[in-house]
Amino acid sequence: MTKTRLFRLWLVLGSVFMVFLIIVYWDNVGTAHFYLHTSFPRPHPLAPLPTPTHGAEKEFMSDVDAFLQKLLGSSLKQNAPSGKRTEQPSMPASNRPVLSNAEESVRGYDWSTRDAQQGPDPGGQQAERRSVLRGLCANASFVFPTKERSFDDIPNYELNHLIVDDRHGVIYCYVPKVACTNWKRVMIVLSESLLDRGTPYRDPLDIPREYVHNSSTHLTFNKFWRRYGKFSRHLMKIKLKKYTKFLFVRDPFVRLISAFRSKFQLENEEFYRKFAVPMLKMYANRSGLPASVSEAFSAGLKVSFANFIQYLLDPRTEKLAPFNEHWRQVHRLCHPCQIDYDFVGKLETLDQDAAQLLRLLKVDKLLHFPPSYRNRTASSWEEDWFATIPLAWRQQLYKLYEADFVLFGYPKPENLLRD
Repeated sequence: MTKTRLFRLWLVLGSVFMVFLIIVYWDNVGTAHFYLHTSFPRPHPLAPLPTPTHGAEKEFMSDVDAFLQKLLGSSLKQNAPSGKRTEQPSMPASNRPVLSNAEESVRGYDWSTRDAQQGPDPGGQQAERRSVLRGLCANASFVFPTKERSFDDIPNYELNHLIVDDRHGVIYCYVPKVACTNWKRVMIVLSESLLDRGTPYRDPLDIPREYVHNSSTHLTFNKFWRRYGKFSRHLMKIKLKKYTKFLFVRDPFVRLISAFRSKFQLENEEFYRKFAVPMLKMYANRSGLPASVSEAFSAGLKVSFANFIQYLLDPRTEKLAPFNEHWRQVHRLCHPCQIDYDFVGKLETLDQDAAQLLRLLKVDKLLHFPPSYRNRTASSWEEDWFATIPLAWRQQLYKLYEADFVLFGYPKPENLLRD
């Protein structure tokens, strides 16, 4: 009886030791030797960690060996065959989007090249931004929803904006309306996750826009659970510790204006049906609305900026569903108090920040950030856009986005918040 108990105890201790060795191994494997990224389609899910049973010791150890082989197998394939990457249909390469007059008017591209030759951290800008962010996250008197939760408390579906490149050890949290299309293109080139005629893209602007925003193109944190099971959170934490993490932000009110112009002043069937129709019914007292966005635009039926603000302030809105990513607060997309970002870029200083980041990542010789995307929504327009918005609404809207203003160092728009 005593021998049986000792044998069982030995098995338990042995299994615990093996798990400990696995964790130590994963924690000490560098980026250059360990690539977890596997291109799509997804591999089969890994088997769960075996636990001690009443079976023989050899059977138990063989199960552990099998588990280790499955767990680490994909990491040893540093040069995955092209068949594992996403192959896209052939189409003519183009380094510029084809825009209609309306789209050009709203989006406003500027394809002039700019040289942003700056030092490693001009004026200590990055150090200041990160210091402010860390200080506010540690400040108990500065409170906003979700601030105090841990990384483990963040649901998987809220990690879908964290794009991982295991080849270079980079994690990018994308924020819509903040040059994310071109940063996604950069991530595709770095990760080689998309093929054109069997060859990875080398020029970011050659990647068609419709593929850039296809979720299957990118490996994001929310996919880890399906790939790596219960070990996924530990993997995320290792990557967050070892990889270079960055995001780009923008003045919150200007970002809202940009989102409104892009999604409601251009014909967008999805946003018309999902958002514009309910807004027009609830806030513009419209009924019998056309079935398509083209018919609605032809009839002069468009969501006003005031309707959009009402929608954002309406407490019923998020009871139905979380804010769409184009107007969801940055701290809810990227969790800056749970993730210690190494680089905080701003759209207002995009050229110099992009050049500085590529040097930091040591990929500046490999590619250049695409010629600047200039959305003509400027901060100087804020007063014009908010001129017809009641003061009380403006004040409520600021409270809704206050955390983003403060965390990322944007001044409070006093001119909009007083008579």
